[in-house]
This record gives sequence, C-alpha cells and structure tokens, in this order.
Amino acid sequence: MAADNQQAFVPEPTAEQQRVLDRIAKQRERIRARRIARAQSVALAQSAQQASSDEPFALRAAAFAKEHPAAVAALAGVALVAGPRRLIRWVGLAMPLASRLRPFLVRRG
Repeated sequence: MAADNQQAFVPEPTAEQQRVLDRIAKQRERIRARRIARAQSVALAQSAQQASSDEPFALRAAAFAKEHPAAVAALAGVALVAGPRRLIRWVGLAMPLASRLRPFLVRRG
C-alpha cells in the first residue's frame, strides 16, 4: 500500500487550465506547421536558384536581377547616364565579342 500512495498523482486540470493547455497545443501545432512550410519554401528556393543553361536568356536574366538588385540598379544608372547613342554603340561592339566567346561562357553540367 505504501507504494500506491507514493505514485505521482496528477489532478485533472480546471477549465481555465485546460483552455491554457489547449492554446499551448494549438500554438505548438502552428509553430510546427510554420517550420515545415519554411523548410519547403527554402528547398523550393534553392532548387529554383540552380539555373540551368537550357533556360531562356530572359529567365536567366530575371534570376540574375533577383539575386543581384544592386548590380542591376548600377547598370541601369550607367545606361541612363551614357544615353541611347552610346548604349547602341557599346552593344554593337560587345555583341560580336560575346557571340564569339559564347562557347567558352556556356556552363558545362
């Protein structure tokens, strides 16, 4: 009988305590769901960041713009300062060079 009296007795929670316990359980479930959603979004973002050379140039340029907004802003600023005539001249010089170097610039998977 002495062993029965030494067992831990956990009383039933009152209505107020039960509401608190229910809120805690809901909060833990929300935190767990948020953690799972965050892990999924991080995994999706990592897979989206791995751009392949098979993607169109516009998609690769958009991905670059998302990853490097300061560089894109700097390029836009230089383009505004340079003006349209100089831009056309620079592009006219750079495009043939880029087309000749394209085999060396393509990423090899």
